[in-house]
Amino acid sequence: MSAPKKVVLAYSGGLDTSIILKWLQTEYGCEVVTFTADLGQGEELEPARAKAVMLGIKPENIFIEDVREEFVRDFVFPMFRANALYEGLYLLGTSIARPLIAKELVRIAHETGADAVAHGATGKGNDQVRFELSVAALDPALRVIAPWRLWDLTSRTKLLEFAEANQIPIAKDKRGEAPFSVDANLLHTSSEGKVLENPAEEAPDFVYQRIVPVEQAPDKAEFIEIAFDKGDAVAINGERLSPATILTRLNEIGGKHGIGLLDLVENRFVGMKSRGVYETPGGTILLEAHRGIEQITLDSGAGHLKDSIMPRYAELIYNGFWFSPEREMLQALIDKSQEHVSGTVRLKLYKGVARTVARWSDHSLYSEKHVTFEEDAGAYDQKDAEGFIRLNALRLKLIATRNARVAKKG
Repeated sequence: MSAPKKVVLAYSGGLDTSIILKWLQTEYGCEVVTFTADLGQGEELEPARAKAVMLGIKPENIFIEDVREEFVRDFVFPMFRANALYEGLYLLGTSIARPLIAKELVRIAHETGADAVAHGATGKGNDQVRFELSVAALDPALRVIAPWRLWDLTSRTKLLEFAEANQIPIAKDKRGEAPFSVDANLLHTSSEGKVLENPAEEAPDFVYQRIVPVEQAPDKAEFIEIAFDKGDAVAINGERLSPATILTRLNEIGGKHGIGLLDLVENRFVGMKSRGVYETPGGTILLEAHRGIEQITLDSGAGHLKDSIMPRYAELIYNGFWFSPEREMLQALIDKSQEHVSGTVRLKLYKGVARTVARWSDHSLYSEKHVTFEEDAGAYDQKDAEGFIRLNALRLKLIATRNARVAKKG
């Protein structure tokens, strides 16, 4: 295969992607365009620009984009309308960011006339799949280069030797083995590797990036109110905020109460199990609140159907199929269910737990006069239940009669 002429690289400015940048230049002799996404990871991104310039990238080929609002509005919020949890626990913080990064890589490739894109995901993880499936869906003509599957820099020592030979600055703490690997965005932080590789050992407190240990959380509970409109959070404590601002605010509130810590051994799409420590304070509160408002606004048939497809929807996101027709089909069903999911939820936050304590809505299906233990003024005739039970019991009676007859003959 011929060498690419111009490559758009997903570039963090860190050691690994800086090595990839130089490797692309030396291996292919191609022009490199860098893209750095501000997803709310909490790091200053301008140093990535300076690093790219130092490595010979033209200023016009350096893209640093603030995509926080798009990330929450068009990716996180649609996912939360589904209450998506992978394997019943994981809020998909890394998974949901990858299709947006891939979308931007493709956009910049079109804008700059690049014929390839590149990423820094390793050959053992899920991210390589997510990036490449997304690019394939958006522009199948674009070539995807995954250096970790191609080069011979197979150890930290070789990476550092390559960096030194090419005058790539190496942070002092990178000369030894990093204690663990961190991925962060506005939805979560993910910590993996090294001190976390043995699932029989408890994760040390220094791994925590976004939340305080629950033992250090305040001894006094905090109450907050989150307002929803058609399934999306729109306000906190009566103040209307943008999607990214809402998630930022909830991260701050949840983090100080130790909310949103998950220690998980999950099944990667590529076949192996991995252990990760995830911190999703704002997302954990948001999920609880969304469930709370659905309790009074979503019909049981719609809600139970939605819950039944949620694992499949979550798996599609985890496995990198955000841009697949089946995910879009499920999204249409989910979004239809949210037409009346509007109202307000009050939550109590205390020592690692976010708990719904009240909820109200103009779209509520809850009828106090039907469920009251007091006089209901004829709203519900309890005698009707007898026929209801009799009809539902009919098939069970027939089965029991059949079983008794067969047993008697046997």
